[in-house]
Amino acid sequence: MPHLHIEEFKKTEFPSQEDGVLFNFIADNINHKEEKLISVKVDENEFFLLVKDENGKSLLKSDKLTRPASIYNVHKALLSYAKAAHLNVLSSNVPQNQKNIHLQEVTALKDINYFATNFPKNREIRIEVGFGSGRHLLHQAINNPDTLFIGIEIHHPSIEQVLKQITIKNLDNLLVLNYDARLFMELVPSNIVGKIYVHFPVPWDKKPHRRVISTAFIEEANRILKVGGTLELRTDSENYYAYSYETFIAFKKTTLYINKNRDIAVTSKYEDRWKKMEKNIYDLTMINDEESSELILEGDFNFSEVKLSTEEILKLHKEIKKFNGGFIHFERTYMLKDGIMLRMSMGSFDKPEHLYVIVKKDKAFYYPNSPLKSKSNLAAHQFLNRVLHG
Repeated sequence: MPHLHIEEFKKTEFPSQEDGVLFNFIADNINHKEEKLISVKVDENEFFLLVKDENGKSLLKSDKLTRPASIYNVHKALLSYAKAAHLNVLSSNVPQNQKNIHLQEVTALKDINYFATNFPKNREIRIEVGFGSGRHLLHQAINNPDTLFIGIEIHHPSIEQVLKQITIKNLDNLLVLNYDARLFMELVPSNIVGKIYVHFPVPWDKKPHRRVISTAFIEEANRILKVGGTLELRTDSENYYAYSYETFIAFKKTTLYINKNRDIAVTSKYEDRWKKMEKNIYDLTMINDEESSELILEGDFNFSEVKLSTEEILKLHKEIKKFNGGFIHFERTYMLKDGIMLRMSMGSFDKPEHLYVIVKKDKAFYYPNSPLKSKSNLAAHQFLNRVLHG
């Protein structure tokens, strides 16, 4: 993660601007005085920089909850703030040079709102969850030019590697998204996807709730797949294979094919390594046999009047409130110049969304963006609205 080690943190003016970067406001963690958040805007990306004081020095980096997909916007924000506040930088891993020439005019990298507001439907769609190096994803896109591929990944170096190849190979049928695939599935229209690839997901043996494959994920896959469409899981993990098989087979109706050590047209460097180690590779392919009803999501993320007092809101810190099918965890509390900001996780237990809510007097709003419009998030918002309403 890009960061600056600085001798001492200093505040600049808020709001202000430096080299095209807007510094909107600063938020002070009420319970941990060593932490601050700085709201910045670079191009169309609005996100937080995180300040942490430790061992007499300070660390300035991007906040992982709001970090934009473009790592160059993070670099620009860090360097611009250091310049604006006249910080003494002790060490840095932020490059001073301009963007890679192949990433100058990237159009393949999309924000989640692009899909939420106008999901592309003009050709067959295939989705790869966690594309890693992108070898399989790029191979599929090159060999299926009439199909639109959506690659989902949260590892920034992998994203930039694929974006560079998209530019070099001049591909117009591949879009990239930095987001939680489990949440993304909830906004995809029904019956439009031909294939979903989940190749070598992290097994998460010690945290199984973080696995991509789950009952809810399979249900959403069945909904968005065309009749005859497939969900293809490929794994080298014996535990993940066994867990996934049990999860698939628990459905009342399912068509499932299993292959062991099947050869495919393109493999990742890790799969090549595992084969040399004589590890088994398992393929589970689920075929969707039924057409699903259309996706209908009703509701919005507007708040009614906030009736809790400042003291009552501050007391929410660290509280976990549960409702039918989900929860809200009030993780951290921040003081603004003219209000309070809450960091929270909310939604369903297996795929929560992490976000910020700002409260100013009797008004509340999400910052910098509203949650993804999904069934679980809408339910969580309605519950949160009732909590703040009192």
